[in-house]
Amino acid sequence: MTDMNKEAISVLNDLIETSKDGQEGFKTCAEDIKHPELKTLFVQRSADCATAASELQAAVRSLGGDPETSTSVSGDLHRRWVDVKAMFTGKDEEAVLNEAERGEDHALKAYKEAIEKINKYNLVGIRDLVERQYHGVQRNHDQVKALRNQARARS
Repeated sequence: MTDMNKEAISVLNDLIETSKDGQEGFKTCAEDIKHPELKTLFVQRSADCATAASELQAAVRSLGGDPETSTSVSGDLHRRWVDVKAMFTGKDEEAVLNEAERGEDHALKAYKEAIEKINKYNLVGIRDLVERQYHGVQRNHDQVKALRNQARARS
């Protein structure tokens, strides 16, 4: 396996963890929210993250690597923190949206770092996939932020 393949696999595996974190995070948001339209949105976003992880896993396999299959430790810790915080503050719409936005902030950062590495190491074989997914993460972030701002304005 070439060094470029190893670097590409490393980048992709980091994004798989990020996608798995998003999948679990949105799933948790869907469980915690009462508003039916938001629940549907979060279920769809969770499915989108699962699809993204699957695409990334396929790319890792095509490069001869072993794809990541789990969430990150930091994502697990964040979800536990959200659960503890929710016990004390409740699971109101704004609080759930705040945590969803925080998760999307992390995902945006991970994808930006991945794109920087792709450009630095000239990993052209994975650039289109990562950039396409980055735009999806940006869309998710902007939508969650707008919904959070709406919830904040109502309270």
